[in-house]
Amino acid sequence: MNPFDYKDGVFHVENTSLKKIADAIRTPFYCYSSVKIASQYTEFCKIFDDIPSLVCYAIKANSNQAVLRILARLGAGADIVSEGELRRARAAFIPAEKIIFSGVGKTIRELDLALVEDILCFNVESEPELELLSSRAVTYGRKARISFRINPDIDAGTHSKTATGRADDKFGIFWRDAPRVYKKAAQLPGIEVTGIAMHIGSQIIKSQPFDDAFSRLSKLITILRADGHTIKQIDLGGGVGIPYERDNYNQLNLKAYATLVRKYVKNLDARIIFEPGRIIVGNAGILVTEVLYLKKSRNRIFTIIDAAMNDLIRPTLYESWHEIEPVVLAAAHAPYITTDIVGPVCESGDYFAKERQITRPKSGDLLAIRSAGAYGAVQSGTYNSRLLIPEVLVKENHFDVIRSRTSFDDFISLDHIPEWLSDE
Repeated sequence: MNPFDYKDGVFHVENTSLKKIADAIRTPFYCYSSVKIASQYTEFCKIFDDIPSLVCYAIKANSNQAVLRILARLGAGADIVSEGELRRARAAFIPAEKIIFSGVGKTIRELDLALVEDILCFNVESEPELELLSSRAVTYGRKARISFRINPDIDAGTHSKTATGRADDKFGIFWRDAPRVYKKAAQLPGIEVTGIAMHIGSQIIKSQPFDDAFSRLSKLITILRADGHTIKQIDLGGGVGIPYERDNYNQLNLKAYATLVRKYVKNLDARIIFEPGRIIVGNAGILVTEVLYLKKSRNRIFTIIDAAMNDLIRPTLYESWHEIEPVVLAAAHAPYITTDIVGPVCESGDYFAKERQITRPKSGDLLAIRSAGAYGAVQSGTYNSRLLIPEVLVKENHFDVIRSRTSFDDFISLDHIPEWLSDE
């Protein structure tokens, strides 16, 4: 079953009409398919079922508790990058022994909490972090299990803002420095070296970057083991891209990715850790919005909608493409227009599509912005004093609001007026 499809001319998620949801809670809102989330996770696991492995979902892609609970029930671990994500993972009942802590700027508070929780592994990204973690582990009388995140100096061929494996990126230990840093770690108290990690970027749609990176990693593992270091787990990170354009099949698929994994690391006698995020939830979510106005300028037609860049920042941040479709199909001979689909925020960067061909909309029409399940709601903000919008989860023919729209009273009350400015 395709969980995103038209029924009687109306866009449905599973068996629930988007128009019905919009009538009940108003636009804009995010909507996720529980079936799609579960099936994407299950498919990812199944393709590696012949390899000792653990799938640690990258919480940064979509951190809603309901989404995490679906994945936790299926046995997922978690890749986290902050105290908040650690607390979210534990609140969703993801076991500490399935949690990997990545990130270049772990604070003392975050390290302490992760040590107390006794998580599976810290992916250490610098020598100062290693030294701090050692001292905090000694303070708590714990052993911090670590992998070093290696920077292999590989260009992932993705957007410059999502590439993480080049020598000048802020992430990881440069691969040539690895033997020296592993030797240092072996001599520090409170540290137990258990593996190695790598993540070269996000939304990677070609196989060559993975081929190059995995090749370099496997050779480095051989060197480290020869030096006497224990490498019993290999964290390959995530990064496999998804098709944002419906007709774009020029992308790396899971089978091709799995072939590379087997080629380079299957026979290295270690458990493989994966950190998928976007590939699990990206195409499981959409953003639903209402058309406010059609505005003609001298050279363009603007379709102004009630969603904005503060709700979904990907188009302006990453120049990303999202399919945009009407929630209610137009008549068979409805005219098409070429239009810029934009939001109401006071920025020229507030757009979702430029020069896009769509059936001519009118005020009150609903649009569905596809592939918004990853890096959508989690990156949203309140610019222009706009409220955070709801998130909805669909299961078959019913839906639940899994994050409510904030109220203006609650939003404004977050500010505090000093006594000397009070009029009371």
